[in-house]
Amino acid sequence: MTVDAGWQLLVDELDRARARGRKVDFWLRDDDAVEPTALLDRLLLLAASHAIPVTLAVPPAPATDALARRIAGIADISVAAHGWAHRNHAPPEEKKQELGAHRPHAVILDELRRGVERLQTLFPEHFVPMLVPPWNRIDPALLQRLPEIGFSVLSVFGPEKPSPFPLANTHVDVMDWRGTRGCRDHRLIIADIVERMRQVSGDAEGREDQKGRTIGLLSHHLVHDEAVWDFLEMLFTVTAGHTGCRWRQASDLIGR
Repeated sequence: MTVDAGWQLLVDELDRARARGRKVDFWLRDDDAVEPTALLDRLLLLAASHAIPVTLAVPPAPATDALARRIAGIADISVAAHGWAHRNHAPPEEKKQELGAHRPHAVILDELRRGVERLQTLFPEHFVPMLVPPWNRIDPALLQRLPEIGFSVLSVFGPEKPSPFPLANTHVDVMDWRGTRGCRDHRLIIADIVERMRQVSGDAEGREDQKGRTIGLLSHHLVHDEAVWDFLEMLFTVTAGHTGCRWRQASDLIGR
């Protein structure tokens, strides 16, 4: 395959992993699906064409029966709980949070418990016990209570940090949220992927990262511009058939 210099950096890193006899684990988390849309169809069809598993982070409260029917019977799709209603409860001067310290824990935990039950009912073949906090923020004091309401793993954005609860984070965001609100420069996204690969393979600072061994890609299909779709198409093309990596389902990450 002939690629430009930016993508060649990724290909070279995959080649190095293969030469060491390793496979780097990638996974894709896409947030905010609640109903079937043309954009969701585009994501699922693109992923399926390269046999890429997709984890959909679904807010339980607004999730629809139509979404359940759309993905019924389709392999390689997982559904994680994206909070409860994806509703901000923080005051205007604070960053948005649904699962912050702004409400009693009992209220939040009851919502999350109902969310687990609702998603298990709607998506019995796809639900995984993964909590994805809206805006990737959660009150740390809630973590020790998550197992009792049915969760096994938490997924936020950024490098895994010491946590009393298992983490399966995303590490690379395709969106330029603070700038254009479209796709980030492809070269910058590739650089982030390569840097994360070096961390998990032990090439960064000569040591192996023990806090997480995956490269989690974060997307939001409802707001993708064409540059995001182009990036995903090329990423899937470069990685799907390469023996230096493998794309994992969310269930593969639970209990790691």
